[in-house]
Amino acid sequence: MSEESTDTEIDAELAQAAAAQDQPEIEFYGGKWMSTLPIVLFIVWAIVQSGVLRISDTTGLVAGMLIALIVGMLFVKGDWTTYANTIFDGMTQRVAATAIVAWLWAGMFAETIQTGGFVSGLVWAADVFNVGPALFPAVVFILAGLLATGIGTGYGTTVAFTTLVFPAGVVLGASPELLFGAILSGAAFGDNLAPVSDTTIVSAVTQESDIGGVVASRFKYAIIAAVLAFIGYLIAGSMMSGESVSQSAQSLFVANSNPLGLVHLVSMFVVIITAVLGRHIIEAISWGLIVAVVLNLLLGLASLSDMLVFQVSEQFGLAQSLSGLPFIELVAPAETGVSGSIYSGAAGFFPLAILVLLIVAGSRIMIRGGGFDAIQDWLLNTVATSVRRAETVMVLVTATANAMITINTAAEIAVAPYIARLGEKFNINGYRRANILDANTTALGYIFPWAGGVLVGYAQIQNLPGQFDWFTRSMVVEPIDVWPLVFHGWLLFGVFIVAALTGFGLEYVSDRESTEVTRV
Repeated sequence: MSEESTDTEIDAELAQAAAAQDQPEIEFYGGKWMSTLPIVLFIVWAIVQSGVLRISDTTGLVAGMLIALIVGMLFVKGDWTTYANTIFDGMTQRVAATAIVAWLWAGMFAETIQTGGFVSGLVWAADVFNVGPALFPAVVFILAGLLATGIGTGYGTTVAFTTLVFPAGVVLGASPELLFGAILSGAAFGDNLAPVSDTTIVSAVTQESDIGGVVASRFKYAIIAAVLAFIGYLIAGSMMSGESVSQSAQSLFVANSNPLGLVHLVSMFVVIITAVLGRHIIEAISWGLIVAVVLNLLLGLASLSDMLVFQVSEQFGLAQSLSGLPFIELVAPAETGVSGSIYSGAAGFFPLAILVLLIVAGSRIMIRGGGFDAIQDWLLNTVATSVRRAETVMVLVTATANAMITINTAAEIAVAPYIARLGEKFNINGYRRANILDANTTALGYIFPWAGGVLVGYAQIQNLPGQFDWFTRSMVVEPIDVWPLVFHGWLLFGVFIVAALTGFGLEYVSDRESTEVTRV
């Protein structure tokens, strides 16, 4: 991210948070705790739909959130106008829009390099270097972590890896559940550690600490969890078998693998380097997409119509005169539309985008209704009676926030004032506070079945049966099945629980002074 764009985004979010505090509160029958009802109902709906009934339908989750918002409105005292306006306020939060735009760009990019044969290139490389199904998840964890650290977006990494690397691992015989868990773990690692990540910037700025110092001080926590997670994936990879891909389909896929597809490593490096140089993530992915399109055309990996095509009715008056254009395809009247990797890469996120906006609206109601305050105040006033307990409460508060507010940056912004307030009370250094805030919101943002990081990957995996003949519905990993296998997320959460209870890494304000806050 550029310094200017980061300043604008962070200041806008903090200004919105401050403005929300000045707006009238929503009163509920049953008190402040009743304002948590929409989010709680949605979580129950998600667990029942995905876990109990085993229904894979993002639109069903949208319906669940809509119903939850309506039920919550029935408990509002007096005029419902403020409640209704809060839904609009929540759905226009910049933090949710930022995540959605990043998903759309990442989806177009990932789908375009997949169309260019990147998956077949990965299969070729895995076959040549003898990376079998047991080792593949551990390798995926490392690679996803490196990409997320470089580009600063765990969500974008999840999109790319579930689109590209996941099917390559499945055809090689790795466990789909373990692969998805490894991808989410790598995304969590990079989201937590990347200097250009939104979560890193928010955690540093809200705790009045410099970003460089925050990143340097959090490395020890992240690397402990990462090493243990890597070992975990090595062990689990040797114990968990993959889905049965027919030998003929597997052999055909490997035989037709194309090393030329690996040229799209250049496309990915363009994204990484551009992001590391400080450009906005949208700009970085756009340059990567441009390079991918050019490589596809120059090397014959994909045609223009593979990436974007207008399917025009053959009965249209100008049909024959347009048929010579490379982005026009004549079809039967019932089959008209737009297709190609650029279109499908973005379109796959439309239901999820609506869901996320509604969830953020529900969390805004909880904040405006006082439910979030009630949870925080209870923990702060009854549990946090010493430094050890205070830090344990910080970890639990961030975990609770992320369980209810599924976009991790939004969860950070909501809980940051409480972390600052409690940390200052016990004289805890800003670096330590920022680390607790960031690590737990990023870690748990890739674990819960209704979390944004999980759903964005699931949205991509759902599309794979239509893209590969051998990919069956049984290979689609349900969000409810992956949460125990996000090793790095759980371990990072565990590291901070241990650190809070033992004092590992604890620094007081007097131990080290933070330099002036920089937003780079």
